[in-house]
Amino acid sequence: MNFRTILILGALSAFGPLAIDFYLPGFPAMAQAFATDEKHIQLTLAVYFLGLSIGQLAYGPIADRFGRRIPLLVGVGLFTAASLACAFAPTLEWLIGARFVQALGGCAGMVLSRAIVSDKCDAVGSAKVFSQLMLVMGLAPILAPMLGGLLVNLHGWQSIFIVLTVFSALAALAVALGLPESLPANVPRQPLSGALRQYGRLLKDREFLGHALTGGIAMAGMFAYIAGSPFVFIKLYGVPAEHYGWLFGSNAAGFILVAQVNARLLAKRGPAFLLARTVWVYLAAGLVLLGISALHTAQLWPLLIPLFICIASLGCIIPNASACAMSGQGARAGSASAMLGCLQFSVAAAAASLVGVLHDGTAMPMAMVITLCGILAVAIGMATRRVYNARIAAEEPV
Repeated sequence: MNFRTILILGALSAFGPLAIDFYLPGFPAMAQAFATDEKHIQLTLAVYFLGLSIGQLAYGPIADRFGRRIPLLVGVGLFTAASLACAFAPTLEWLIGARFVQALGGCAGMVLSRAIVSDKCDAVGSAKVFSQLMLVMGLAPILAPMLGGLLVNLHGWQSIFIVLTVFSALAALAVALGLPESLPANVPRQPLSGALRQYGRLLKDREFLGHALTGGIAMAGMFAYIAGSPFVFIKLYGVPAEHYGWLFGSNAAGFILVAQVNARLLAKRGPAFLLARTVWVYLAAGLVLLGISALHTAQLWPLLIPLFICIASLGCIIPNASACAMSGQGARAGSASAMLGCLQFSVAAAAASLVGVLHDGTAMPMAMVITLCGILAVAIGMATRRVYNARIAAEEPV
């Protein structure tokens, strides 16, 4: 896969993180503009996650029926129009509705970028490309809040959505001019009427489901960290709000670094091999994090070390789990990508909510959910590895 294609897919993969992290600094200004509190402004985030889950399931069958390019252009166009609607929203209700539509458009890039990679690459090649795309997912949490805060201070919260409008319009132009159809002409197109049956087959595919859940549950630990870290860092340990971004960014940097190392390791070992071992690193770091949290240490730094390892290890787990799940999907790669994304965001949203439910004024809820995610990821990963090994043994010539 050439650099131009990877660059375009990286921009498309950025839609989700940008639309989440970019506008977070604008919450206070938005609350003031709509004469409400930040709790109600957070509904614009919740409805975005809802749109991502629903939209991904819709794009999968459409992409398998009509190809990747046309649904991608429609989705990016929808994101562009909805971003502009957000910028000029006259009421909070309008903004919430526009955010939902924005999510429906934005998830096209997430679903179809995975499907395009699967169309063009084998399992090892897919894992390498996914590792490179992780660079975008890692950079977004570092750069987006900083740039968003700067825009809010200089031009108001509406400028964030104006920038998203311009960015998505340029992405649409790049897709139109530089991204040809990737679904081979000789691959049979899947009828829309069979969408539910296709999803049913995927849910019965123990290897696909196992790899999807292994990666999704591990990623849920990252969402637990995103949900819990502002309280732990700022409220519990007194880190100044302006320094929070640096701590958040250092963990994202670890995520990026490991993702790039993973791309190099794939030259010697397959994604299934690396995934099976990295989940144990994630679990071990989670258990250390839980033990230190239980001690209620007076200083923050003992928590930061295992937390860094947990988040960094995801740079290996997520791309390899995605590559293993998408491997061999062929004509149903669009549906497989949609189901993969839906599972990931559904489990991740549940983990973030669980941190809030367990909130007790300590770091324990965040650590408990991260550790629970580690235990489940290892257990499901081990079961899936047995299914994978059994299939490989059955395919070997006697």
